Parts: sequence; structure tokens; C-alpha cells
Amino acid sequence: MDSTNTRLSTRHAVYTGSFDPLSLGHFDIIRRGARMFDQLTVGIGINPGKSPLFTPQERVEMIESVVKPFPNVNVACFEGLAVTFLRSLGAGVMLRGLRTLTDIEAEFTMTLANRALGPEIETVFLMASEGCSHISSSLVKQVALLGEGLATEPLEKFVPPEVITALRAKLLLRRPVAQ
Repeated sequence: MDSTNTRLSTRHAVYTGSFDPLSLGHFDIIRRGARMFDQLTVGIGINPGKSPLFTPQERVEMIESVVKPFPNVNVACFEGLAVTFLRSLGAGVMLRGLRTLTDIEAEFTMTLANRALGPEIETVFLMASEGCSHISSSLVKQVALLGEGLATEPLEKFVPPEVITALRAKLLLRRPVAQ
């Protein structure tokens, strides 16, 4: 698709990430993005160099169950560059969440690269809400794996209820058997 001849919609945003698993921080950005844009696509990036906990299809199903209340939000997987994915959808805005100063530095570099690859695509940043700025997918996995028998209570501080069920089922399969 030739980006110079294609008009991308600034009313359609795409929020990309691995979402392995979806956290309350991700959900916060999705909820707020759904209010800001006519259409929001949650783009699950498939990185062959990573070993995710959940398969792409499991992540799609998990996120779809969480975003049901938002009729303008859909979920899709993609491989390759995010800017190429946005163009394929006709989306003109890349939505990104920021939690910490470290995020700002990394996102700045990524935004400059994306701007060079897709100058017609704008990036919009949303700061994490105060209750979500400490949450990462890595932290969620650590709490789930090292938590008290995968109890629901600690997990509900980090992920939506639909994710707790999937996370517990997945990690119970991976837990070593006590001897």
C-alpha cells in the first residue's frame, strides 16, 4: 500500500503491545482510548524472538472478553512493523501508554523510528493512571508464579478478572510439582 496516496483516519487509533498478559494498566489505556477515538484496535504484536506465556489466539480471546463493554474496540494480531499494521487498517494514530521515565526514553526512540517509517502516522501518549503506573506484564507473571498458590486476591490488583482465570490455568500447568 502506498502511504503517500492513502488517507489514514485520525479517528482510528491502534494500541500495540504484546499484552502477555493484559494488565489493568493496559485496560486503563484501552478504556480511555475508547472514549477518545471512534475506533480503537488493540494490536497484539507477534515477536518470533520471544517466548510468550500465552499464544496469540489465547491473548486475542482474553482481550476480547475484557473489551466487550466497548463496541468501538476490536482486537487483532500482527507480525512485522506496527506502522505497516496501522496502514493496513487505515488507522492514522498509534496509541501508547507511559508509566515511568524509562518508558518515556524507550518510547521516544520508538516514536522517532516510527515517524521515519510512517510520517503520516501520529503517536498519542497517555500517562498511566496513578494506580497503574507500577504494573507491567512481567510483574503480573511474577506475582502469579510466586504468589500464594495463585490466590485471586493478589492478582486482582494487577489484572482484570477474566485474565485471572486464564493466568491461573496457564501457570498451574507450568508449576513444578512439590516433592
